[in-house]
Amino acid sequence: MTQPETATRQPAVYLDHAATTPMLPEAIAAMTEQLGRTGNASSLHGSGRAGRKVVEESREAIARALNARPGEIVFTSGGTEADNLALKGIYWARRDEDARRVRILSTVIEHHAVLDSLDWLATHEGAQVELLPVDAAGLLDPDELHRSIERDPESVALVSVMWANNEVGALQPVAEVVAAAHAHGIPVHTDAVQAVGAVPVDFAACGVDALTVTAHKLGGPYGVGALVLRRDLSPTALVHGGGQERQVRSGTLDVPAVAGFAVALEHAVKEQPHHAARLSGLRDDLVRRVRAAVPDARLNGDPSDRLPGNAHVSFPGCEGDSLLMLLDQRGIECSTGSACSAGVPQPSHVLLAMGRDEADARSSLRFSLGRTTTPADVDALAEAIGPVVERARAAAR
Repeated sequence: MTQPETATRQPAVYLDHAATTPMLPEAIAAMTEQLGRTGNASSLHGSGRAGRKVVEESREAIARALNARPGEIVFTSGGTEADNLALKGIYWARRDEDARRVRILSTVIEHHAVLDSLDWLATHEGAQVELLPVDAAGLLDPDELHRSIERDPESVALVSVMWANNEVGALQPVAEVVAAAHAHGIPVHTDAVQAVGAVPVDFAACGVDALTVTAHKLGGPYGVGALVLRRDLSPTALVHGGGQERQVRSGTLDVPAVAGFAVALEHAVKEQPHHAARLSGLRDDLVRRVRAAVPDARLNGDPSDRLPGNAHVSFPGCEGDSLLMLLDQRGIECSTGSACSAGVPQPSHVLLAMGRDEADARSSLRFSLGRTTTPADVDALAEAIGPVVERARAAAR
């Protein structure tokens, strides 16, 4: 009798940390400690005050780690909500102040949490969305942004440019973006979900007005994140109720998740230099050995100016979904790109924006490394990738 796959499956080699990364034991402990306690952080009695103390201490810890003020940390349910609050809330507030402000400038390679929010604003709220192009490495040319702003600066409501691309790992020129926008008093939002803990992120120093971060990308729990929001910026609320978070975000706070988030973010920022150096070495070894096994494999994005744990590779003649499933059968887990669109048979919008054709854009895998990645994981992929590509190509003929 044939055994079910789960009975014979090898232990997973997990190379999909950009989708989510395992929780830190310290974050699990912090969260678990709060799960057995009762108390709404908005209640005035002792249990409520105890919950509020955890929330505010966590807020202070996150602020210290990101070099922000505690009052600038607005807790959300994660990165998607934070992006929606930033884009919709800032757009509405800026347009209400001046009806001419209907343009939103962003890039073609943003995460769908941004792109879909922008599409909704264009369809329902009269926003004029301009998605700026990127080059073959996935990088925005700041001059393109400058020219777009200068065409009519009074009409720009906000600029939103991601810090690091979630597919190819390209690090965007955030400082130049801020300089171009702030010259005309235009606020800047950045989705830094992939960047925090991977590269240095300093909220006060970088100059952005709003920054998105989420816990599950850096060793914290699912379902909690934050919009780091400058105190002089007051976006219109999306959700109305208790106004718990600076009157721009309502809802009972998840005290255990907030506690786990704070511990994970503190740890990720503290360990970032060591983490980046270790992962860069593993990533470079992975790329070298994949190319040795599959000589025509192509690394997407800049070879060095990228996230330390990101290796996004195209395999000509293959379908990315087929490669993913063949590797999964061998216990190796990776992604065809953004987890939010995984399973949908369509080419990567990021690779298309970088000038690739549709076949090339469907032939890619993203290997993303994290805290638990080991040299043995790279060994396993290097051993498997050649036979897997050969089988995928044979199936595609």
